[in-house]
Amino acid sequence: MVREGIVLRYLVSERGIEVHKAKIQVIERLPLPVNTKGIRSFLGHAGFYHRFIKDFSFIARPLTRLLVKDVPFEFYDASLQAFKILKKTLISAPIIQPPDWSLPFEIMCDASGYTVGAVLGQTKDKKHHVIAYASKTLTGPQLNYATTKKELLAIVFAIDKIRSYLVGAKVIIYFDHVAIKYLLTKKDATPHLIRWILLLQEFDLEIKDKKGVENYVVDHLSRMQFENSEELPINDSF
Repeated sequence: MVREGIVLRYLVSERGIEVHKAKIQVIERLPLPVNTKGIRSFLGHAGFYHRFIKDFSFIARPLTRLLVKDVPFEFYDASLQAFKILKKTLISAPIIQPPDWSLPFEIMCDASGYTVGAVLGQTKDKKHHVIAYASKTLTGPQLNYATTKKELLAIVFAIDKIRSYLVGAKVIIYFDHVAIKYLLTKKDATPHLIRWILLLQEFDLEIKDKKGVENYVVDHLSRMQFENSEELPINDSF
């Protein structure tokens, strides 16, 4: 008697399985870049999946022209159209795929001074696909966390956000902060940190180092700020 419903954050109905907006709203809400740094970050994100985007270089050309020295940074119709096309591809198949339960899940996450970002995905036939995007602006004391603690918070946020996928599954976390490996074995950890570590121990985790230059997607997500967000802040006490 149920016509449609949410299962593992997918919309299941008589139409079939569709991507639920909660999984892609971070990308849907992407604001227009306001400087060359923003353009470069967005193109790095989209370029990570260029193999899935036909004529990627041609589509992105109006945006790459904005990176040329002495070219005025002005969004014309061609630049705006390129931005919209690339943004749409990032939330559509074949980049967005349903989970394959026979494969390990992969999480890429990162933290900046004011935001944490994460991408849940899987690698099929040597190609990385996205299952869900997530990003959250830090608030209150979290803004004052040390860099290493913010990096760990990014992992905790990602796992808590998408734990329904991860229970009982193999999970590989790619991270660009080497110190995080040692933090998990730190003997004189604070009670706050111990609670996070206990949360992570519920899962079959493997942490792999990933250089920042290879982490384009979450590097982009962790540098976005959304105003007037109605979502609750990260609960880091658990």
